[in-house]
Amino acid sequence: MATMHSLFFGVLFVAVLAIARFGNRAVKQGTFENQSRAMAVNSTTIHHNRIENFRERIVAIAAKEIGVREATDNNDGPRVEEYLAYTDLGKGYAWCAAFVSWCYGKAGRDAPRNAWSPALFPNVRCYTKEQIQREAVRPAELFGIYSQRLGRINHVGIVRKLEGRYILTVEGNVANRVLSKRRALATVYAFSNWLD
Repeated sequence: MATMHSLFFGVLFVAVLAIARFGNRAVKQGTFENQSRAMAVNSTTIHHNRIENFRERIVAIAAKEIGVREATDNNDGPRVEEYLAYTDLGKGYAWCAAFVSWCYGKAGRDAPRNAWSPALFPNVRCYTKEQIQREAVRPAELFGIYSQRLGRINHVGIVRKLEGRYILTVEGNVANRVLSKRRALATVYAFSNWLD
């Protein structure tokens, strides 16, 4: 029994010393639970800021390409062929999805990297109608235009800005060049998010 008392008082003594040494700092900074919560919030903030930086970078890269034209109006020309090469294609192919992929790649993102427009709209990345109505669409996200004739999305571009019932875009392979357009939300078939 005497050994138990000695052990108890020994542990108590160590605990009192630890509290004396670290207790004031713990009181000043709050509990470990609060510190863990603050670290989680800080981590979320850092991730959010990193994503926002990617958004700005992607839009800036795309906007800088406005005015790039095809050489002979046949899906060709040095810059157009650079977009296509990023998705392992040569000149002569439709290049709107290659342009979008190239912009993301230039910003440091590995995905998307595909020259086929429908591939940029997998269900797990698409917005619901409710999200679109709540204006959840943000800059650097992708929009898709549906073709009744083909029965699929056949054009893709980058959202530059949401303006009420419209989006301001940057898109390639429209009138044989990269341009910015103002599109009504009602004309957009789908939106996808490759950043979150």
